[in-house]
Amino acid sequence: MPTVPCAAAKSGRSPSAHLTAGFTRVKLAESQFVVQKPYDVPLRECYEQSGGVRRMWVFASDKPISSSHPGDARTEIKVNKIYSSGVWQFEGDMFVPSGTSGVSVMQIFGVSTHASTMMLHVYGGRLTYYHELDKVVAPRVYDRWVRLNVVHDVAAGNVTVFVDGERRLSAAGHGVRKQEHYFKFGVYKQSRHQPSRRMESRWKNVAVYTKP
Repeated sequence: MPTVPCAAAKSGRSPSAHLTAGFTRVKLAESQFVVQKPYDVPLRECYEQSGGVRRMWVFASDKPISSSHPGDARTEIKVNKIYSSGVWQFEGDMFVPSGTSGVSVMQIFGVSTHASTMMLHVYGGRLTYYHELDKVVAPRVYDRWVRLNVVHDVAAGNVTVFVDGERRLSAAGHGVRKQEHYFKFGVYKQSRHQPSRRMESRWKNVAVYTKP
């Protein structure tokens, strides 16, 4: 799984402006940003939206999203725009406070052989591909805004991750061509590498793009 840096855009636009060229932005209603949270915790105790920033947090001891759900504690947003073909791109600015560790902060959901097509985790301030500590997508993400672009080519079965406009990861997805997919972001506790007691991420300027 190669990590291949490339040059960022050198215009006055955002570092990732060149990445959405040729894509069409998907119009999303607020109702399509679906919060998934511990079933016994009020929304105000794990989610806040203010000034264009979505803030999500969870404790390692929290319950899953339902009493019958097998997953772990999370406060995540499911972008309720399902796709099964074409090329799709997630974009957003992410802020992870120091101390948050052992957590998935972004994923592409919907596969036949794994729980996800792709996941990005945070361990000790490093953004990694799943829980693989030797596959570092970005070495320092604590306490700063990071622009994240994730491109999913369904037919090719490939996922490419850009951080602040630079390509940092290209990996095969775990899905199949006819599988339904969607994006998720927030905090989702992972069981490996000693997850922190409390986990938080903040997001702004989240958008989804597509092309045939």
